[in-house]
Amino acid sequence: MLDRDQAIQSIRIKLPNAKVYDTTQDLERFQNESLRPIAKFQNMILLEIFKNYIERYKNVYHKYDLSGKTAYIEQAVKKDSKLKNLIRGLFLGHFTADEYQFYSQNASAVNKRIINLVKERLSSQIQYFEV
Repeated sequence: MLDRDQAIQSIRIKLPNAKVYDTTQDLERFQNESLRPIAKFQNMILLEIFKNYIERYKNVYHKYDLSGKTAYIEQAVKKDSKLKNLIRGLFLGHFTADEYQFYSQNASAVNKRIINLVKERLSSQIQYFEV
């Protein structure tokens, strides 16, 4: 039977465009080897979570133009602590033990990267939230 870390690694989406070199800094390496594959794997649930967020807040999102919607996404993901914690949890649950050790030593910087990745991912798929 596979242990948890092997199972997690086996379901990870491979991203050949996320290049990692010997000179790549640790945080960038972590982003490209761990965070980006998790974000891609969790894409549909991230979209559904934000769609639910829009509905929970009375569909105010739909009253904005494109730039307003993009700003709404950014503000929600960066400022709403419940949403931020939910998003972080989606990523943390897919970390291996070693990745969690790295995370625990670099939590602030990794959290910023997670939020920025999700913000960019939601903004690039903004058409998903149209009614």
